[in-house]
Amino acid sequence: MFTGIIEQLGTVRNITKDGDNIHFELAADFVGELKIDQSVAHNGCCLTVVQLTNDTYTVTAIKETLDRTNLSSWTIGTKVNLERCMVMNGRIDGHIVQGHVDTTATCVGIEPQNGSWKFIFSYETPDVTVEKGSVTVNGTSLTVVDSNPQSFSVCIIPYTFEYTNFNQLKIGDKVNIEFDIIGKYVAKLIGNKA
Repeated sequence: MFTGIIEQLGTVRNITKDGDNIHFELAADFVGELKIDQSVAHNGCCLTVVQLTNDTYTVTAIKETLDRTNLSSWTIGTKVNLERCMVMNGRIDGHIVQGHVDTTATCVGIEPQNGSWKFIFSYETPDVTVEKGSVTVNGTSLTVVDSNPQSFSVCIIPYTFEYTNFNQLKIGDKVNIEFDIIGKYVAKLIGNKA
């Protein structure tokens, strides 16, 4: 489980294809605190640490993960939002995030807002958002501003813009989306009753 509060940006150092799998080697400041078999969210996608060196760690993405996320577009040098799993002994600053990416969305608009930015995303699945509800974009816990069928917007404060990979997003880029877990259960229950 995660909170959607990004700890730091990691950098992809090496990419190795192994059948349908891809091994990603990343550099991050907290490598010395990691252990094998630990869960880390990468742009919101929960992956398991499988190898460690002094300054890098390796995770493996299988075909299902690569098909559902933006990981297959990573190249050496890609900056990745990172969050280690939550510790259940304090406040949850974001919202409950599973690290299970539902789909990707495309950035279709970036609007400067006199000190902040509005990012607009579109997606193709029947999932729903609600105004002032939660959504996770590339692992970042955010509040939905505008909610429309198959699109939504979020506003990004300067701190989030500086310390996440939002500062590198361009129109046309794909991002990982995890819709709110409670909203998904409500939508499923209502759908089953209809």
